[in-house]
Amino acid sequence: MKDNLDNVISELVRLSGNERNNLPSPDDNLITQYEKDTGFTFSADYRKVLKEVGNVFYGTIELLSLSKDKKYYGELISALVDAREQGLPESWLPICEDNGSYYCIDPEGVIRYWTTDGYSNDQWTDLASWIKEVWIKGN
Repeated sequence: MKDNLDNVISELVRLSGNERNNLPSPDDNLITQYEKDTGFTFSADYRKVLKEVGNVFYGTIELLSLSKDKKYYGELISALVDAREQGLPESWLPICEDNGSYYCIDPEGVIRYWTTDGYSNDQWTDLASWIKEVWIKGN
């Protein structure tokens, strides 16, 4: 059975003990600014994840951050620039960096793993599946 996004978000918050990094969760205005700055339209699911667990710290996985000053380590725009310089497809949006490789949302909303060595076959049908399989079970 496919995991519901609300359920995996709740599970992640519970497992993390609601431990968060020092950045505030992004609001709709900041997310909209990032959409303009990156040229991507963020899906409703990605916006929800950013607002509810975008600053949750659990295991070794942390989402790329959205911040007003764009100077925080692991910031989305910096990661996007770095990944594109290494060959990331223009239509893929990185959401999480993992030792120089990236988990990305492709144009169909599938979460894909991309590495500088080339494409990987690792993929998840949606954010809920990725959160459950990679962020929760992978830690």
